[in-house]
Parts: sequence; structure tokens; C-alpha cells
Amino acid sequence: MKQLIFVKTKALALVLTVAALTVGHTPAQAQESLQRRAKASQEWKTFTTVKELPITSVKNQWRSGTCWAFGTLGYLESEILRQTGQTYDLCEMFVVNKDYMDNATHYVRMHGYSQISEGGSCDDVVDIIRRHGICPEDAMPAPGSLTGDTLANFTVFFPELERTVRSIIPATASNPAVSSAPKPHWQDSVQAVIDKYVGRCPESFVYEGKTYTPRSFVERLGLNLDDYVSLTSYTHHPFNQWFVIEAPYKWRLKPSYNIPVNELMDALDHALDAGYTVAWGGDCTGDFTFTGLAELPDGVKPSQQLRQEQWDDWRFTYDHVMLIYGKATDEQGRPYYMVKNTWGDSGYYKGIWYMSRDYMALNTTYLFLNRHALPQSLLEAMQNNRWNY
Repeated sequence: MKQLIFVKTKALALVLTVAALTVGHTPAQAQESLQRRAKASQEWKTFTTVKELPITSVKNQWRSGTCWAFGTLGYLESEILRQTGQTYDLCEMFVVNKDYMDNATHYVRMHGYSQISEGGSCDDVVDIIRRHGICPEDAMPAPGSLTGDTLANFTVFFPELERTVRSIIPATASNPAVSSAPKPHWQDSVQAVIDKYVGRCPESFVYEGKTYTPRSFVERLGLNLDDYVSLTSYTHHPFNQWFVIEAPYKWRLKPSYNIPVNELMDALDHALDAGYTVAWGGDCTGDFTFTGLAELPDGVKPSQQLRQEQWDDWRFTYDHVMLIYGKATDEQGRPYYMVKNTWGDSGYYKGIWYMSRDYMALNTTYLFLNRHALPQSLLEAMQNNRWNY
């Protein structure tokens, strides 16, 4: 199956780097400028689809740092689709509501020595669903409706939430020598701010004529939340062991299994070939553009050493979550991955990105996937080298 893909020449490329977890939207003016420049010089490129797995529709995180919620729920929707053939639209703001309360609680328990952040990880979503359940999209107010926007807009909400959380233990946060207990009933004030902007999570709701609670709705979805694991590849920890990736947005401190980068890429290909989509956490601040292409500059080759160097000197970070759902090749036969983004229909391909294999190998922080999608030898190694909590 061939698809004609429009690509601008490099001379006219509008490269807009973003920290997607904290910015999380495509500025309308930048997108319009991109389209105007595109008309000035057109160059057609042909991609051949090698493998394409079913996914749900592209969503838009807009002006919120919630790619972790949108990307992971999109992944779980594809998992449900694979297992049951049923299409669901799960509610990102339900997860956001519960997760931000957990983030505030973590901040208080750490006496202010942690990050209050819009960002998160795939583990956050699974943990929230396991503990609190989930609801469909229309069981809560539409994103943005409580702030006068059409989509999620956290430009006012999150600064207010951050001020509220920091005020709970001001002495401890500003001066370690001063011990001050948290303000009484602080949870009520934090929850009130969250509910004000993203909506209150429902205790029950009606879906297709039947009443559910968030917990009972999870049973309908057919997900085994214990099936999901995280893979990574760095040399500052031993291979074939679990460790917690040291990244600000991974405050929940869940471990990933560390393997060489060639094995990481093999695991990705194995999963896709076996019919499993994969959630991706990685870097989109360098050569990741709003065009819908993610490629390394000419002459740059991914390697284990370069991955580590870029991680250590902060050229490479963890700032975005998306869904990998297929493979393709360009006209020279070079491999790409088909990726569903969380920025609505931005880019030339209406929210779909084509990420080169080299870009994927260099800029992946972790892969989050169903353990049944792994090669048997890797799965056995992970089970034999258990994480000791």
C-alpha cells in the first residue's frame, strides 16, 4: 500500500522544537505559516506502508502538558481494539484529575523536595486506572469547557494549582532547617482547584444504557493492567536489570528494564510484527518538527554511546508520549515508524508522524508495551531478573 506524502525542502523547513509535556500544543499561527511556506516549494515523497495496526482517532492535548495521558490512553484504546474489536474514547481528564492529586500528595510527603508538574508517564495512567478506574470521555466536562476554551487549556489552571500546592508547606520548601507540618485539610483546597478546571470525576455514569462506576467500567474493557512493562537502554545502569529512569516527569518512580539499544529496537519490531502497538516516551526537542517527520540530520548515526552522551549532557530528554502503530519505508527503502501524535490534526499527515528508525533508536527514552508482545527470551530474562521493590 503506497501513500503519497508531501514534504517541504529543507531550505524552507519550519523547525519548531517543543517541550511537549509542558507546552503541548501546535500554535495556530505557526501551523498557518508552515502551510503557506509549503505552497512555495513542493516536493513529493512516497512512503510504502509495511505494517499498519488499528488505532482510535487522533486527539488533541492542546494547551496542556498532558501528552502522557492522551498518548497512553490512546495506546490502551488500541489494546482494547486489538483484543475485543470495540472502539472506546477514554477520558483523559479523569486520569489528569486523579494524577495531579497524587502528584500533590507526593510533593507533601517529600516535604517539598519533588516536582509539581503537568508532565507524567505511561505508568501514571495504568496506576490511576488500577486504583481509581476510568470513565468514557463524555462522562466528564469536555476539555476546555470549564475555562472558556474548546480544548484543554492549562495556562491559568496549572499556575494556580502549583501556587496552592506550594503553599501547603512553605517553610519546609523554602528552608530545610525549618520544620512545618502541612496545613490541615490541604487535600480539600487542592482538589477544589483541580475540579474547578478539569471537572469532578463521576462516581457513576451511564454508558450504552447501563450504569457503571469508574471501577466497574474497567472490567468491561477487558484489560489486564499487570501485562504492561517498560523497556529502556542506557549504560549508566547495568543491562538486563530494572532501574528507575532519572527524569523529572517520572516522579512515580516505576522501573524500566534496561537492554542494549539494538535489542530495544528488535523488541519494538517484534511487537509490531506480532500485531501489538507500542507506547513511546522520548525526546522531541531536537530534530522533531511540526511537519510530521522526525529524522536525524545527515551524518548522524545512532549508537549506544551517543544515546548516553546526549542523555548525560541534556541534549536528549524525556518530554513526549505518543503511540507507535505501524512501519513504512520511503522511496529509498529506508525504514520509518508510523506514530500517532497528541497534537490534533497538526502536520502534513493530520496528526500522524513518520519517525525514522535512526531517530527512534537515538531518541527513545522508553517503550511501554504488553509483555506478551516481547520475544520469549527477553520476557524470560525480565521474569528471572525481577525488580525488588
